[in-house]
Amino acid sequence: MEQTPAPVWSVDPRTGERREQVATEATPRAVDEAVRAAHAARGALSDATVRAAFLRTAATLLDEDAARVVETADAETALGPVRLTGELARTTGQLRAFADAVDEGSYLDVRIDRADPSLSPPRPDLRRYKVPLGVSAVYAASNFPLAFSVPGGDTASALAAGCPVVVKAHPGHPATSELCASLLRRAAALAGLPAGVLAVVHGFGAGLELIGHPLVAAAGFTGSVRGGRALFDAAAARPVPIPFHGELGSLNPVVVTPAAAAERAGEIGRGLAGSVTLGVGQFCVKPGLVLVPEGPDGDRLTGALAEALGGTGPGVLLDRRIRENFLAGVGERAALPGVAAPVAAGPGGEHSVGAGYLSVAAGRLLTGGAYDLLLEECFGPVTVVVRYADPGEAASVLGRLPGNLSATLQLSAAEAEGAGGPAAELIRQVTEVAGRVVVNGWPTGVVVAPAQHHGGPYPAATSHSTSVGGAAIERWLRPVAYQSVPDALLPVELREANPRGLPRRVTGK
Repeated sequence: MEQTPAPVWSVDPRTGERREQVATEATPRAVDEAVRAAHAARGALSDATVRAAFLRTAATLLDEDAARVVETADAETALGPVRLTGELARTTGQLRAFADAVDEGSYLDVRIDRADPSLSPPRPDLRRYKVPLGVSAVYAASNFPLAFSVPGGDTASALAAGCPVVVKAHPGHPATSELCASLLRRAAALAGLPAGVLAVVHGFGAGLELIGHPLVAAAGFTGSVRGGRALFDAAAARPVPIPFHGELGSLNPVVVTPAAAAERAGEIGRGLAGSVTLGVGQFCVKPGLVLVPEGPDGDRLTGALAEALGGTGPGVLLDRRIRENFLAGVGERAALPGVAAPVAAGPGGEHSVGAGYLSVAAGRLLTGGAYDLLLEECFGPVTVVVRYADPGEAASVLGRLPGNLSATLQLSAAEAEGAGGPAAELIRQVTEVAGRVVVNGWPTGVVVAPAQHHGGPYPAATSHSTSVGGAAIERWLRPVAYQSVPDALLPVELREANPRGLPRRVTGK
């Protein structure tokens, strides 16, 4: 006999007060019903024209209800109307971009090798494309209540691939999740699709039930290393393992060369402060470790950083738990011998925090042990400045880093324009530990574009896929080849006449 489901409350992070009860935690039976309804809806998503219309209608409905969506999200996350208005535009842009991708069709990767009996051995007719995996579980992120949650990129890309979605809502913004889900379900109805193509479940237990359900075929996750690794292991331990595309954690190192520090120390220090404090330091690509050369130029850089951080007012983090973890993490790192806090990050008020940075000599990081804590992400407005004596010491620190979503190089004008040399070696070094390499910019602000890659070596991600950009659709597909199948029996995408006008590679061309 199942217990009475626990209530799910919407909480205002600015006050810590409950706003309203918006749902109840899903029981195992409720999760099972949601997954089975999604599984039954797979056929309805098989029509590409219908899928594209669904995604565009969802974008339109979100835009039309923008004021309510932004107001609800701000009340639950304290991210502010300006940030959330931009995030909503990104979210609806993603939905429309994936609709365009469905229409264009290159994501299907159609390849045809016509029969050639003259070859030795003879080649039969072979036709290959990609098919949807099936019901996809999406675990929403705390720091992006729109773009990485119910209507976000994971959901949009899975639906575009033809996969029904069950979203495990994040407890930090349940009202936003329910509101967006209602708009997406309305879009589904307008497109003639069953409600089962999208479901939302709440609760920690529901997340565990979802990853273990035998009809769930793949999962996407954005969150902590601890939570993501537990789900990743559960996905691998199933009787039939499934792909688990997790984004878990990232330091996003920055390397400032001596020449760059000499050329524009103040500019770099101020830019770093802006990147570290953007969104109150709650971006997954926040620079968390910065290699700065020792000496006067490095001092000028950290002076500009300190001044800019000192002028940044306190901010509210997404929820009480994140705030507690941030304060504890900063305190634990600052207590290490040899670690200074020139600008101390810490409480900014009863519900807010102040930004700051820690400083340590590179040699300390190379000793390992307790200093390995500095090589772990600390979620919030703080970064670690590592002072290095020479390029060899900086390279040694880079060699100890785990995988990252991004790595940034601050180069001088001459270094950026030169071919080969130390700058090229730095590019090679950071490429080994990052999924995106940035030169003379900052990693915060991940542009949604076909060439974008948002992922990286573990623990940045558990797979080699991206969760941002057009290639994100590939996570929810698998290839199938048809050999010597009569044209009339082939999927329409592979027929000789190419009725959908899809791009395709035919006999090597």
